[in-house]
Amino acid sequence: MALNGNESPILSPACLSNEDELIIEKRIGKGQFSEVFRARILASGQRIALKKVRIIELADSKARADCLKEISLLQRLSHPNVVRYMGSWVANLELFIALELADAGDLSAMIKHFRDKEKMIPEPSIWKFFVQISAGVNHLHEKRIMHRDIKPANILVTAEGKVKLGDFGLGRYFSAQTMSAHSLLGTPFYMSPERLREESYNFASDVWSLGCILYEMAALVSPFYSPTINLQNLCERIQRAMYPPIESEVFSDELHNLCYCCLNISPDDRPTTADVLNFATEMHHRTLPNNETPEV
Repeated sequence: MALNGNESPILSPACLSNEDELIIEKRIGKGQFSEVFRARILASGQRIALKKVRIIELADSKARADCLKEISLLQRLSHPNVVRYMGSWVANLELFIALELADAGDLSAMIKHFRDKEKMIPEPSIWKFFVQISAGVNHLHEKRIMHRDIKPANILVTAEGKVKLGDFGLGRYFSAQTMSAHSLLGTPFYMSPERLREESYNFASDVWSLGCILYEMAALVSPFYSPTINLQNLCERIQRAMYPPIESEVFSDELHNLCYCCLNISPDDRPTTADVLNFATEMHHRTLPNNETPEV
Protein backbone atom coordinates (compact mmCIF):
# COMPACT_ATOMS: atom_id res chain seq x y z
CA MET A 1 0.00 0.00 0.00
CA ALA A 2 1.59 3.26 -1.10
CA LEU A 3 0.58 6.65 0.20
CA ASN A 4 0.53 9.29 -2.53
CA GLY A 5 -1.76 11.84 -4.10
CA ASN A 6 -4.17 14.17 -2.25
CA GLU A 7 -1.75 14.46 0.63
CA SER A 8 -1.06 17.76 2.35
CA PRO A 9 1.93 18.10 4.65
CA ILE A 10 1.01 20.03 7.76
CA LEU A 11 4.39 20.50 9.36
CA SER A 12 8.00 21.41 8.68
CA PRO A 13 9.47 20.52 5.26
CA ALA A 14 12.53 19.27 7.15
CA CYS A 15 10.41 16.31 8.25
CA LEU A 16 9.17 13.42 6.15
CA SER A 17 7.03 15.03 3.44
CA ASN A 18 4.20 13.97 1.19
CA GLU A 19 6.70 13.31 -1.59
CA ASP A 20 8.01 10.23 0.19
CA GLU A 21 6.13 7.09 -0.68
CA LEU A 22 5.62 4.59 2.08
CA ILE A 23 4.96 0.89 1.87
CA ILE A 24 2.78 -0.43 4.70
CA GLU A 25 4.23 -3.70 5.99
CA LYS A 26 2.08 -4.71 8.97
CA ARG A 27 -0.14 -3.34 11.71
CA ILE A 28 1.62 -3.23 15.07
CA GLY A 29 -0.93 -1.44 17.26
CA LYS A 30 -4.54 -0.28 17.50
CA GLY A 31 -6.40 2.33 19.55
CA GLN A 32 -9.95 3.66 19.69
CA PHE A 33 -9.49 6.04 16.76
CA SER A 34 -6.08 5.08 15.46
CA GLU A 35 -3.87 2.31 14.18
CA VAL A 36 -0.09 2.03 14.08
CA PHE A 37 1.71 0.35 11.21
CA ARG A 38 5.27 -0.57 10.47
CA ALA A 39 6.11 1.10 7.18
CA ARG A 40 9.11 1.51 4.91
CA ILE A 41 10.26 4.65 3.09
CA LEU A 42 10.77 3.62 -0.52
CA ALA A 43 13.50 6.17 -1.20
CA SER A 44 15.75 5.09 1.66
CA GLY A 45 14.46 1.72 2.80
CA GLN A 46 14.21 3.04 6.36
CA ARG A 47 11.48 1.50 8.49
CA ILE A 48 9.27 3.78 10.55
CA ALA A 49 6.11 3.64 12.64
CA LEU A 50 3.13 5.19 10.91
CA LYS A 51 0.21 6.25 13.10
CA LYS A 52 -3.06 6.62 11.20
CA VAL A 53 -5.83 8.59 12.91
CA ARG A 54 -9.36 8.46 11.51
CA ILE A 55 -10.24 12.13 11.78
CA ILE A 56 -13.74 11.57 10.40
CA GLU A 57 -14.56 9.47 13.48
CA LEU A 58 -13.38 12.20 15.86
CA ALA A 59 -16.75 13.91 15.92
CA ASP A 60 -15.94 15.65 19.18
CA SER A 61 -14.09 18.90 18.57
CA LYS A 62 -12.02 18.39 21.71
CA ALA A 63 -10.88 14.99 20.44
CA ARG A 64 -9.76 16.59 17.18
CA ALA A 65 -7.96 19.31 19.07
CA ASP A 66 -6.23 16.71 21.25
CA CYS A 67 -5.11 14.88 18.13
CA LEU A 68 -3.49 18.02 16.70
CA LYS A 69 -2.07 18.80 20.12
CA GLU A 70 -0.15 15.53 20.01
CA ILE A 71 1.58 16.68 16.83
CA SER A 72 2.50 20.06 18.28
CA LEU A 73 4.00 18.31 21.30
CA LEU A 74 6.06 15.95 19.20
CA GLN A 75 7.56 18.86 17.27
CA ARG A 76 8.97 20.28 20.47
CA LEU A 77 10.80 17.12 21.52
CA SER A 78 14.30 16.04 20.56
CA HIS A 79 15.87 13.47 22.86
CA PRO A 80 17.40 10.00 22.41
CA ASN A 81 14.91 8.53 24.89
CA VAL A 82 11.81 10.02 23.28
CA VAL A 83 10.28 8.63 20.09
CA ARG A 84 11.35 10.94 17.24
CA TYR A 85 8.76 12.74 15.16
CA MET A 86 9.40 12.45 11.40
CA GLY A 87 6.47 14.24 9.76
CA SER A 88 2.72 14.21 9.20
CA TRP A 89 0.08 14.85 6.59
CA VAL A 90 -3.64 14.51 5.94
CA ALA A 91 -5.05 12.29 3.20
CA ASN A 92 -8.63 11.17 2.62
CA LEU A 93 -9.85 12.45 6.00
CA GLU A 94 -7.10 10.53 7.78
CA LEU A 95 -4.16 12.00 9.64
CA PHE A 96 -0.83 10.21 9.21
CA ILE A 97 1.98 10.72 11.73
CA ALA A 98 5.40 9.28 10.89
CA LEU A 99 7.46 8.30 13.93
CA GLU A 100 10.71 6.59 14.75
CA LEU A 101 10.25 2.83 14.97
CA ALA A 102 11.12 1.07 18.22
CA ASP A 103 11.12 -2.48 16.96
CA ALA A 104 11.72 -4.72 19.97
CA GLY A 105 8.45 -4.37 21.84
CA ASP A 106 7.83 -2.48 25.05
CA LEU A 107 8.65 -2.63 28.74
CA SER A 108 5.44 -4.50 29.58
CA ALA A 109 6.50 -7.37 27.29
CA MET A 110 9.94 -7.46 28.91
CA ILE A 111 8.46 -7.57 32.41
CA LYS A 112 6.04 -10.31 31.34
CA HIS A 113 8.95 -12.32 29.89
CA PHE A 114 10.78 -12.30 33.22
CA ARG A 115 7.58 -13.00 35.16
CA ASP A 116 6.74 -15.99 32.95
CA LYS A 117 10.28 -17.32 33.36
CA GLU A 118 10.03 -16.71 37.13
CA LYS A 119 13.27 -14.76 37.00
CA MET A 120 14.04 -11.32 38.38
CA ILE A 121 15.42 -8.49 36.29
CA PRO A 122 18.99 -7.90 37.53
CA GLU A 123 19.33 -4.58 39.34
CA PRO A 124 22.03 -3.24 36.96
CA SER A 125 19.58 -3.81 34.09
CA ILE A 126 16.81 -2.06 36.01
CA TRP A 127 18.95 1.04 36.46
CA LYS A 128 20.10 0.87 32.81
CA PHE A 129 16.49 1.08 31.66
CA PHE A 130 15.18 3.36 34.39
CA VAL A 131 17.82 6.03 33.84
CA GLN A 132 16.73 6.23 30.20
CA ILE A 133 13.05 6.40 31.15
CA SER A 134 13.80 9.17 33.65
CA ALA A 135 15.85 11.07 31.07
CA GLY A 136 12.96 10.97 28.60
CA VAL A 137 10.42 12.18 31.16
CA ASN A 138 12.80 14.89 32.38
CA HIS A 139 13.12 16.16 28.79
CA LEU A 140 9.33 16.41 28.56
CA HIS A 141 9.16 18.35 31.81
CA GLU A 142 11.91 20.71 30.67
CA LYS A 143 9.70 21.46 27.66
CA ARG A 144 6.73 22.10 29.98
CA ILE A 145 5.01 18.89 28.88
CA MET A 146 3.41 16.32 31.15
CA HIS A 147 3.00 12.83 29.75
CA ARG A 148 0.09 11.80 32.03
CA ASP A 149 0.05 8.18 30.88
CA ILE A 150 3.45 6.72 31.75
CA LYS A 151 3.12 2.95 31.87
CA PRO A 152 5.17 -0.04 30.68
CA ALA A 153 3.18 -0.35 27.44
CA ASN A 154 4.15 3.23 26.51
CA ILE A 155 7.85 2.65 27.11
CA LEU A 156 9.22 1.24 23.87
CA VAL A 157 12.47 -0.66 23.41
CA THR A 158 14.73 -0.89 20.36
CA ALA A 159 16.69 -3.94 19.24
CA GLU A 160 19.80 -2.25 20.67
CA GLY A 161 18.24 -2.01 24.12
CA LYS A 162 17.53 1.71 23.94
CA VAL A 163 14.40 2.97 25.67
CA LYS A 164 12.02 5.35 23.88
CA LEU A 165 9.15 7.08 25.66
CA GLY A 166 6.12 7.12 23.39
CA ASP A 167 2.38 7.74 23.06
CA PHE A 168 1.83 11.39 23.89
CA GLY A 169 -1.88 11.31 23.08
CA LEU A 170 -2.66 12.42 26.64
CA GLY A 171 0.21 14.86 26.95
CA ARG A 172 -0.45 18.52 27.57
CA TYR A 173 1.65 21.61 27.08
CA PHE A 174 2.09 23.85 30.12
CA SER A 175 3.02 27.47 29.69
CA ALA A 176 5.10 29.12 32.39
CA GLN A 177 1.86 30.46 33.88
CA THR A 178 -0.01 27.13 33.88
CA MET A 179 1.36 24.64 36.36
CA SER A 180 -1.56 22.28 36.88
CA ALA A 181 -4.37 20.52 35.05
CA HIS A 182 -7.83 19.20 35.82
CA SER A 183 -8.72 15.99 34.01
CA LEU A 184 -9.06 12.30 34.78
CA LEU A 185 -7.22 10.51 31.99
CA GLY A 186 -4.70 7.72 31.80
CA THR A 187 -4.19 4.25 33.26
CA PRO A 188 -5.50 3.70 36.83
CA PHE A 189 -2.67 1.41 37.99
CA TYR A 190 -0.17 4.21 37.37
CA MET A 191 -2.32 7.20 38.35
CA SER A 192 -1.33 9.42 41.25
CA PRO A 193 -3.66 9.90 44.25
CA GLU A 194 -4.34 13.53 43.37
CA ARG A 195 -5.49 12.58 39.90
CA LEU A 196 -7.84 9.91 41.21
CA ARG A 197 -9.32 12.53 43.55
CA GLU A 198 -9.72 14.75 40.47
CA GLU A 199 -7.69 17.45 42.16
CA SER A 200 -5.33 19.83 40.46
CA TYR A 201 -2.08 18.07 39.62
CA ASN A 202 1.28 18.94 38.12
CA PHE A 203 4.57 17.33 37.06
CA ALA A 204 4.80 15.45 40.37
CA SER A 205 2.05 13.18 39.06
CA ASP A 206 4.46 11.82 36.44
CA VAL A 207 7.01 11.21 39.22
CA TRP A 208 4.46 8.98 40.96
CA SER A 209 4.16 6.99 37.73
CA LEU A 210 7.95 6.68 37.58
CA GLY A 211 7.85 5.17 41.07
CA CYS A 212 5.28 2.64 39.85
CA ILE A 213 7.52 1.74 36.91
CA LEU A 214 10.62 1.26 39.08
CA TYR A 215 8.67 -0.90 41.54
CA GLU A 216 7.22 -3.03 38.75
CA MET A 217 10.62 -3.67 37.18
CA ALA A 218 11.81 -5.06 40.52
CA ALA A 219 8.64 -6.85 41.66
CA LEU A 220 7.43 -7.78 38.14
CA VAL A 221 3.95 -6.59 39.09
CA SER A 222 2.31 -3.21 39.66
CA PRO A 223 2.54 -2.03 43.30
CA PHE A 224 -1.25 -1.82 43.47
CA TYR A 225 -2.14 -5.00 41.60
CA SER A 226 -4.08 -7.85 43.14
CA PRO A 227 -5.73 -10.77 41.30
CA THR A 228 -9.05 -9.99 42.99
CA ILE A 229 -8.89 -6.19 43.04
CA ASN A 230 -11.76 -4.07 41.76
CA LEU A 231 -11.69 -0.43 40.71
CA GLN A 232 -12.90 0.89 44.07
CA ASN A 233 -10.28 -1.07 46.01
CA LEU A 234 -7.60 -0.05 43.53
CA CYS A 235 -8.42 3.62 43.99
CA GLU A 236 -8.41 3.24 47.78
CA ARG A 237 -5.01 1.53 47.74
CA ILE A 238 -3.52 4.20 45.49
CA GLN A 239 -4.93 7.10 47.51
CA ARG A 240 -3.45 5.61 50.70
CA ALA A 241 -0.24 4.42 49.00
CA MET A 242 -0.92 0.89 50.23
CA TYR A 243 1.40 -1.54 48.47
CA PRO A 244 3.43 -4.56 49.60
CA PRO A 245 7.18 -4.18 49.97
CA ILE A 246 9.29 -5.63 47.20
CA GLU A 247 9.82 -9.18 48.40
CA SER A 248 13.26 -9.82 47.01
CA GLU A 249 16.19 -9.10 49.30
CA VAL A 250 18.58 -8.85 46.37
CA PHE A 251 17.74 -5.25 45.53
CA SER A 252 19.57 -2.33 47.08
CA ASP A 253 18.20 -0.07 49.80
CA GLU A 254 18.56 2.76 47.30
CA LEU A 255 16.08 1.14 44.92
CA HIS A 256 13.57 0.55 47.73
CA ASN A 257 14.01 4.12 48.97
CA LEU A 258 13.52 5.71 45.56
CA CYS A 259 10.26 3.79 45.10
CA TYR A 260 9.15 4.98 48.53
CA CYS A 261 10.00 8.62 47.78
CA CYS A 262 8.25 8.66 44.40
CA LEU A 263 5.17 6.93 45.81
CA ASN A 264 4.60 9.62 48.42
CA ILE A 265 0.95 10.60 48.85
CA SER A 266 1.92 14.27 49.00
CA PRO A 267 2.98 15.63 45.58
CA ASP A 268 5.07 18.35 47.23
CA ASP A 269 7.14 15.74 49.05
CA ARG A 270 8.05 13.75 45.94
CA PRO A 271 11.40 14.32 44.27
CA THR A 272 11.49 16.26 41.01
CA THR A 273 12.12 14.44 37.76
CA ALA A 274 15.59 15.97 37.69
CA ASP A 275 16.24 14.55 41.17
CA VAL A 276 15.06 11.11 40.04
CA LEU A 277 17.26 11.28 36.94
CA ASN A 278 20.35 12.31 38.92
CA PHE A 279 19.84 9.53 41.45
CA ALA A 280 19.15 6.92 38.74
CA THR A 281 22.28 8.03 36.87
CA GLU A 282 24.39 7.61 40.00
CA MET A 283 22.96 4.15 40.64
CA HIS A 284 23.43 3.13 37.01
CA HIS A 285 27.11 4.08 37.20
CA ARG A 286 27.53 2.42 40.57
CA THR A 287 26.04 -0.91 39.49
CA LEU A 288 27.92 -1.22 36.21
CA PRO A 289 30.37 -4.13 35.98
CA ASN A 290 33.95 -3.00 36.48
CA ASN A 291 34.86 -3.43 32.83
CA GLU A 292 31.98 -1.37 31.47
CA THR A 293 31.60 2.37 31.04
CA PRO A 294 28.30 4.25 31.19
CA GLU A 295 26.63 5.13 27.92
CA VAL A 296 26.55 8.77 26.96
